[in-house]
Amino acid sequence: MDRGGCQMSGGGGGGGGGDAMDRPGVITLEDLESFSEDQLSDSGNGSLEEEGETMEAEDGSERLLNYWQEVARGHQVEVSPDMAEPIQQLSSNNQGQSQREQVPFTLLLRKEKCGEQLYEKRHYEKGHWACITLHEDTYEQSICYGFMRIMRYICQQNSLGDYLGMTLPIVTVVRTDESRSVISQDVTVAYYLPLEHQAQPPQPHDNEIVVEVWPAATVYTRGFTGPTNEVTIINQIGAMAELLDSPGLCVSDSFIVAGYTNPAHSHRQNEIWFLERR
Repeated sequence: MDRGGCQMSGGGGGGGGGDAMDRPGVITLEDLESFSEDQLSDSGNGSLEEEGETMEAEDGSERLLNYWQEVARGHQVEVSPDMAEPIQQLSSNNQGQSQREQVPFTLLLRKEKCGEQLYEKRHYEKGHWACITLHEDTYEQSICYGFMRIMRYICQQNSLGDYLGMTLPIVTVVRTDESRSVISQDVTVAYYLPLEHQAQPPQPHDNEIVVEVWPAATVYTRGFTGPTNEVTIINQIGAMAELLDSPGLCVSDSFIVAGYTNPAHSHRQNEIWFLERR
């Protein structure tokens, strides 16, 4: 997919994506919160706060890096030493010191049946998103490396040289074949810039991260829990298509997977988005 093709408008062009994998511990921005609070203690011998009283900051950073390097190896992904600072910075900023900003939208319709919510129709205004498209050997690798590069941009590798702040959801653009049975290997990871940076978006140091204005879009969205991978995404696309009264109103080969919670969590909160044709 070319750099101009990762917008929320759907559109043609090669490339796609997915969110996080079903293997435990996929690296994303959201993972760092739960890890920093719950997983750094030594087998339950003490909380991170208690250990922090006796552990130098640089040692904590090294432990964070070592943890993510170990997790990443399970996905055939390498976490380089220069990730230590953004991992540490993001963890520190998200320990109750900063709120995670939600991507703003207007709810247009909520479809329910027998008290169960089937889907929502929402309108998202145009806004600046930072996105990167990768073409690694595997789908999982593209996702992991995409998130890590977005992490660097958020934390310091931007024209402000400062932490920009977290927003949710982190989305990935998914493109399929006409039968909706195969997902493109190309993966686009996208991050909505916080409102304070929308007017003047900080520019990335990474020349493969592109800050774009995504046009306003109307989406049909359905929530689901658990891991996301090629199989679950295809299944969720099929399930959503069956629920819509007029699926032909939506783009047929371009979708968005939105992730809200830690992908290592067994009940991860996700959404599949169908894009209404413009």
